[in-house]
Amino acid sequence: MKKRFTDEQIIGFLKQADGGVPVRELCRQHGFSDASFYTWRAKFGGMTVPDAKRLRDLEAENNQLKKLLAESLLDTEALKVALGRKPLTSQAKREAVTAMLEQTGISQRRACLLVKLSRTVLNYAPKGQPENEQLQSRMVELASERRRFGYRRIHALLRREGIEVNHKRIFRLYQAAGLTVARRKKRCNVAVEREPLALPSRPNEIWSMDFISDALANGRRIKVLTIVDDFTKESVDLVAEHGISGQYVVRVLERAAQFRGLPLAIRTDQGPEFTSKALDQWAYQNGVQLKLIEAGKPTQNAYIESFNGRFRDECLNDHWFTSLAEARIRISAWRRDYNEHRPHSALNYQTPAEFAARCRMQKEMNGCERESS
Repeated sequence: MKKRFTDEQIIGFLKQADGGVPVRELCRQHGFSDASFYTWRAKFGGMTVPDAKRLRDLEAENNQLKKLLAESLLDTEALKVALGRKPLTSQAKREAVTAMLEQTGISQRRACLLVKLSRTVLNYAPKGQPENEQLQSRMVELASERRRFGYRRIHALLRREGIEVNHKRIFRLYQAAGLTVARRKKRCNVAVEREPLALPSRPNEIWSMDFISDALANGRRIKVLTIVDDFTKESVDLVAEHGISGQYVVRVLERAAQFRGLPLAIRTDQGPEFTSKALDQWAYQNGVQLKLIEAGKPTQNAYIESFNGRFRDECLNDHWFTSLAEARIRISAWRRDYNEHRPHSALNYQTPAEFAARCRMQKEMNGCERESS
């Protein structure tokens, strides 16, 4: 077995050799080799015992500094890997620790210390909540039926079903289920002068009209005339036809007026159907003002443009009509659903039909108050 000597013993051997004791004799007496003796002489030659102790302390301190430097470099590498931005939530810190462990040789304890996360929190497994699971499944069902609905409208639908839940929980479950609606891409390089629209003060004050084009399965084109009450957001009518003239528009307006009455004004673009003599003459005879927006500025008719976007996303883009009759049936069903069941954010998440009914009730109450006074 190889003997181990202390620094003091080695310095003693060197002093004996300096005093005249042959090296071979020292090696035989104490059991070490010539190579070890000359290695010791190169390291400890001319040193005293205190000098050897000081050298040993310096070596230990140097090793400690090397270890600290290595840990610091490893910490820096781990932080660069995991912390693209400062993690604030527990989940973000868990992800940072996971990235550190996968891409560096750092320990779990050290990684948790760097991001200031408890190891208990790191290893915590959340318990399932049946109530949240049932609520989330119902949200998925509603979102599959109404793909353009965000969490606020889904929250309004859940409240209609009698489910009283905080909107923050709805938002959390909505995001966890991956139901976030993609934003529509903005049109680039289109310079449009924005003109603010004044909101009407009562129903039937201003209607907006526009056309949407679509195609059947056989490739034949159809046009849909959309009419909206700007105040109640109701869809006054949705008419699908292969071709719609100015006279046809007049007939549609006369039919709508039988149930709702005539508006004070109608806002349209400068399409040939809306600038026709038939519509102009009808408007003059019935005291309806036609408000034509400037050409190429659809934001001046923003209410109908917003409605058209919803109609296109939720109805036209979701169905492939095989015939004009099928298109009329589905469009009529969507209009009924829009008016009676779809909560509208501009109406404090009431449906247009509910809001219109409240307006009529308030008008009747005000009329009764004036008569009694």
